[in-house]
Amino acid sequence: MNELFGKNLKYDLKSSLVVFFVALPLCLGIAIASGAPPMSGLIAGIVGGIIVGAISGSHVSVSGPAAGLTVIVLDSISSLGTFPLFLAAVVVAGLFQVGLGFLKAGVLGYYFPHSVIKGMLSAIGLILILKQIPHAIGYDKDLMGAMAFQQTDNQNTFSEIWLAFQYYSPGAIPIILIAMIILIGFEHHKIKKNKVLSAVPPALWAVVSGILINELYFAFKPEWILDDEHLVTIPVLNGVGELGSLFTLPDFGLIGTSSFWVVAATIAIIGSIESLLSLEAGDKMDPQKRISPPSRELVAQGIGNTVSGLIGGLPVTAVIVRTSANITSGAKTKLSAIFHGILLAVLVVAIPVLLNKIPLSCLAAVLFIVGYKLAKPSIFVHEWEKGLNQFLPFVATIIAILFTDLLTGIGIGMVVGMFFVIKTNFKQAITVTERNGNYLVKLNKDVSFLNKAPLKNNLAMIPENSFVIINGIKAKFIDQDIRDVLNAFIESAHDKNIKIKIEGFDYNLKENA
Repeated sequence: MNELFGKNLKYDLKSSLVVFFVALPLCLGIAIASGAPPMSGLIAGIVGGIIVGAISGSHVSVSGPAAGLTVIVLDSISSLGTFPLFLAAVVVAGLFQVGLGFLKAGVLGYYFPHSVIKGMLSAIGLILILKQIPHAIGYDKDLMGAMAFQQTDNQNTFSEIWLAFQYYSPGAIPIILIAMIILIGFEHHKIKKNKVLSAVPPALWAVVSGILINELYFAFKPEWILDDEHLVTIPVLNGVGELGSLFTLPDFGLIGTSSFWVVAATIAIIGSIESLLSLEAGDKMDPQKRISPPSRELVAQGIGNTVSGLIGGLPVTAVIVRTSANITSGAKTKLSAIFHGILLAVLVVAIPVLLNKIPLSCLAAVLFIVGYKLAKPSIFVHEWEKGLNQFLPFVATIIAILFTDLLTGIGIGMVVGMFFVIKTNFKQAITVTERNGNYLVKLNKDVSFLNKAPLKNNLAMIPENSFVIINGIKAKFIDQDIRDVLNAFIESAHDKNIKIKIEGFDYNLKENA
């Protein structure tokens, strides 16, 4: 164990730093977009990293505040009246999740089709790229971390990009270009093999370059200085005595009302679904192909939500953006997720002034790379090669998520995926083959009323004086509607001099030969 710990430690430390830079603006942006105090997002990130990371059975998944819950949190705070009342609902939601975990409800995560999961990953990759374009060129009206198509600034993903190119900040351009050169350059095998350069994650080099360039503007190009909304914004404490002000305690005053329990149940259910989706997606991206226990994940998320709610944090879920950043940065074990939580806890308190100098444009570069790795063209080609029954649900999921939000898009993708499952079963359930006037009507699997019309059409096309074998040996279930169609065919076969032999039917079907 110690040898494994030592072997993986350098990889986990480096990836935790990358995840920290990804998580920092997302935690803040999601909190503000949710109508909650900025610190509540950071608390959720810390709890998701340290507590959920320690309890979860996943080696690569990272938890924290989720963009997919933004609208729900905003509406819940409004409906309950105050943020402390909402926190109490988060605590109860966590207890719900723990119960779901002990009831083994995590197996529901296995029922999401592969094509939909892949579509979700690629959609998130595309959204990351599209959403970061405005931040990359210094138009920061929308909050970093927002993932929905319709934005809080009354724009949408594409109109925001159009505005960004009209009202960009010139100072952001050199920062994003240098950051991208660093991040892409560090992918070269020669740099990866260099012990000095590879010792520090490229994301850190990119962030340092962004800070230095912006500081140089003060001396050489004051009109290009990025400040205020263009930088990370963390609350700054004036002393250790103010630590207590960072936390908000829950208020259980409405626990006896139906609205309270509706909010708690909604957070528990939606949060659990998003966590299971992210867990399944993380396992698919894991280079070592390890399988995470989903019910244990629900317990971990539940404990995380209970703790987060008790100290003033937003609801936590497993989140795919941080998980993918973790995996692509080379994480080997859950220590990476835990370390990123520790970094959030320590650095946000210890060096907030320095962190508040980080331009959002250089962090956008980090998210560009994460997004590209999730939505590489080769992924689309690979899904196309699998056939339309896999490619169309994949594309439908991507388009739906791009133009709505994560959960709505997943739902639409599931519907399209189920259509192709039904269509495939529909086509393969019954086959009719002919050889020298002899016909084999074979029921290959479960046959339901959905197969009634094609069966009737196929039987009607069998000519006079034929010999027909009706074989149901491989069919585990045959709907009564199908039996009725076959019996009607048998009864009318005398009129066409059709001889029939029955195989594999145990009752309610009689042959005439």
